[in-house]
Amino acid sequence: MPYNSRSDLPESVQNVLPAHAQDIYKEAFNSAWDEYKDNDDRRDDASREETAHKVAWAAVKHGYQKGDDDKWHKKK
Repeated sequence: MPYNSRSDLPESVQNVLPAHAQDIYKEAFNSAWDEYKDNDDRRDDASREETAHKVAWAAVKHGYQKGDDDKWHKKK
């Protein structure tokens, strides 16, 4: 299910990502949710939700990286 706001995101996302990264996650998830609605558009037997989460994390990792302090930081 798409997310309307950051507060709707899973706690595992809210607790580890900075606000801007949460926005990226939410937008990427929602876009992937629409894009991969058909089984034929997904790899393997991944569910629509699983695929959307993978896409969202990939989008976050484009602009952020996990630091030695175990926190996510914007890439330079």
